[in-house]
Amino acid sequence: MYLQQLSLVNFKNIASQSFDFQEKINCFVGNNGVGKTNVLDAIYYLSFTKSYFNSVAVQNIKHNESFFMIEGNYLLNDRNETIVCSLKKGQKKILKRNAKAYDRFSDHIGQFPLVIISPADRDLVTEGSDLRRKFIDGVISQQNKTYLKDLMAYNKVLTQRNALLKYFAANRTFDALNLGVYDDQLSDYGARIYEVRSQFLEEFIPIFNEKYKIISGDKENVNLNYKSQLHDFSMPDLLKKALDKDKILQYSTSGIHKDDLNFEIGDYPIKKFGSQGQQKSFLIALKLAQFEFIKQQANITPILLLDDIFDKLDENRVAQIIDLVNNDEFGQIFITDTHAERTENILKEGDKQYQIFKL
Repeated sequence: MYLQQLSLVNFKNIASQSFDFQEKINCFVGNNGVGKTNVLDAIYYLSFTKSYFNSVAVQNIKHNESFFMIEGNYLLNDRNETIVCSLKKGQKKILKRNAKAYDRFSDHIGQFPLVIISPADRDLVTEGSDLRRKFIDGVISQQNKTYLKDLMAYNKVLTQRNALLKYFAANRTFDALNLGVYDDQLSDYGARIYEVRSQFLEEFIPIFNEKYKIISGDKENVNLNYKSQLHDFSMPDLLKKALDKDKILQYSTSGIHKDDLNFEIGDYPIKKFGSQGQQKSFLIALKLAQFEFIKQQANITPILLLDDIFDKLDENRVAQIIDLVNNDEFGQIFITDTHAERTENILKEGDKQYQIFKL
């Protein structure tokens, strides 16, 4: 699979622009603020129907304009495929594949697999557990539609249960039977989600460790540690134990929506004990492991987006990353960099075709 052409209208800071892409490596170079990352985000949009950097869809429309449109022409399994995503202010977003609109955007997820590596990934280290859960869910959901449906159903029931807890508090009442209906549903969905997450991480963690070993030159030991309340208790037991606390706080304090993924270097949290270079290497290894996992599951080589990944890495780590992505395991790659000369010198050392766009 590869993206042959991309056309943008009123997307972020880009009024109108089209690109014809190389099958292997495509680079966007230029100063900060010219729109390099926005082009990558548009490519991401075509795979996930949303921006990687701004979840408020209308804010991706160019200032003083009323709509945006992104169109991509792909070659997938020897077939030409056209994806168009558009949004007009005050209306619903539209996604079309070969001129036919999707009823549910979730049906599109995983059809054109993609992995992005970006400075924004640092939030996975520095911010709360919800982002790390989203990372796990995002990797699994690209290929497991049942998991995605269970996850959406769980979150819907969770919202309903929280609303009921608020209702109880506001009206100074309590209905155990009514609450029990939601508890049963959360327990069913939660148990299935936990099982899939556990199985996924069992397969994923060894791939991650191998990628980090290559990037770091086998200098450090790192690990991912899955943290879940369901390691020790069933969902029904968790909900019963937390009931008094839930009634006071008016939201559900226990369940798989509290799962986390601990990032460790030498058995210590990488957030506190890892250097900037080690943290960046960790995140790049995490995303390259995501790439490898999706490729194995989908039997399609995902598109890889590398947004400003050379910053804050020493020459050895940069060389290791380029060696990794320059082999035949990878398909189409998009790279952004502020240093045109650095990018070209790095690419010249490989044997893959490349194209450089100066923005």
